[in-house]
Amino acid sequence: MNAIDTNILIYAVDTEEPEKSAKAIELLRRLSTEPVPLIVPWQVAVEFLACLRRWENAKRISRSQSQRYLAEFLMPMPIVHPSTKVLQASLELSSRHSLSHWDSLLLAACIEAGVQSLYSEDMSHGGTYDSVQIVNPFC
Repeated sequence: MNAIDTNILIYAVDTEEPEKSAKAIELLRRLSTEPVPLIVPWQVAVEFLACLRRWENAKRISRSQSQRYLAEFLMPMPIVHPSTKVLQASLELSSRHSLSHWDSLLLAACIEAGVQSLYSEDMSHGGTYDSVQIVNPFC
């Protein structure tokens, strides 16, 4: 199973980063057509919406654009909710790998969901955390 981090969704809609936007859109297209399932962890969905709301408040995008981005880039993929066990697992991951709070929560949720590859710009490309390997599509 594959998962994407928030930065992939943000770049897909970010008009200020045209090169990364094109790569993110192509990645999402490719992953959505592969036989390996693509999921969105709940944390990623929430962070993506928070980013869109910040852009709305800054008058960078309109509410209708936010709704369109959610419909186009987020809603087609299954959103996976973590259990409360992820909280304890994130503490253990954070201690073992010196990860930030948010990265350890995301990785713990991915491990619980059975994700093998997490596509992210924010963690070390090729790094493996338990059963999850990080793939930076912008390398």
